[in-house]
Amino acid sequence: MKDAHLIERCIGGTQVYRGSFLDVRRDIVALPDGQTATREYIVHPGAVMVLPMLDDGRLVMERQYRYALGRVMLEFPAGKLEAGEPALACGQRELAEETGYEAAEWARACRIHNACAYSTEGIEIWFARGLRAGQPALDHGELIDVCLVTETELDALAARGELSDVKTLIALQWLQKMASRSVATRLAVEPMTASRR
Repeated sequence: MKDAHLIERCIGGTQVYRGSFLDVRRDIVALPDGQTATREYIVHPGAVMVLPMLDDGRLVMERQYRYALGRVMLEFPAGKLEAGEPALACGQRELAEETGYEAAEWARACRIHNACAYSTEGIEIWFARGLRAGQPALDHGELIDVCLVTETELDALAARGELSDVKTLIALQWLQKMASRSVATRLAVEPMTASRR
């Protein structure tokens, strides 16, 4: 194996904390040079983020207070995967619950690891088109303002450093690549089935 000199092996560990959402672990690992070290990390079920595009090109986004940062963040709709849930089903569910919109076409862009040094979380980024408005069905304790933003406005916010959510920044890059048609043909659009739930 060409990466054998980099790979660490777990030789023991404990669960430091287990809440309704977070699962924090502390492992002891054997290093390739024979020494040991400690690794602390969060086990996460994964998530899906949706970039919903209206026919006129505007993007459906959310403003939500993020307690850990103590500020309102501008983000695309997203949510964590339920046990055994396919990514597309998660994206469809989160889009409908948080914004009220349903989409006729879906395309997967990529999967990102937004905090690989201390979390197992992987986020799939999906594009949604052919939107039809409806009523949101927010979870208890979830307060969201749905807003419509143009790509130009979003790009300006990023340039000024006012847009800092990593998944939203990556999605903006994908959107700009699509606009330049450099990757448009690589996004395979999947029509939504009638029995989506």
